[in-house]
Amino acid sequence: MSHLTERALVLNRSWTAICTTTVRQALVMAYRRVARIIHPETCEAYDFDDWAALSSARDGEACITTPFLRIRIPEIIVLQRYNGFPKRTVAFSRRNIYRRDEFTCQYCGARPGSELLSIDHVTPRSLGGRSNWENCVLACVACNKRKADRTLGDSGLALRKHPAPPTFAGAIEFSLGRRKASWEKFISERYWNVELEE
Repeated sequence: MSHLTERALVLNRSWTAICTTTVRQALVMAYRRVARIIHPETCEAYDFDDWAALSSARDGEACITTPFLRIRIPEIIVLQRYNGFPKRTVAFSRRNIYRRDEFTCQYCGARPGSELLSIDHVTPRSLGGRSNWENCVLACVACNKRKADRTLGDSGLALRKHPAPPTFAGAIEFSLGRRKASWEKFISERYWNVELEE
């Protein structure tokens, strides 16, 4: 894998982790003065020229070499102006329904394992129910058979909680394989400050 395709953590102006980008894009943003590069050990912020000068004086670190420069790979950048959070939506997928419902039947509360759970339409499709966050829930085999192609009222079942789009959209997902040690102080801080539902 090229060093340019490795990932760099992106912080907003308040130094809160908002996403990752490629090393190539991180360098471009630093060069255009949209972002500054954060030193992974000292957390000092450097513009592109200062980072290049610092990099040329150090040996033994992963670097990108051009005919004119030797640049240490940036692991973290901080944006100069942007202080918000990008709007995130969660894909409506089988995996995310299971994750939202915590592998739990939304009718009886059983947790029989993913192989014994299925996705049920609260309002059956035959009655105009749609496949979306508000109408699909996990159901165990027994509850799914009991409900069949009927409404909640007709089946005698009740939902444990109203289905809604998941709230984990605001949290940033970082693959353990791609996570760098230098990111932990920023990712962990975001983890501890995520507002919990009541």
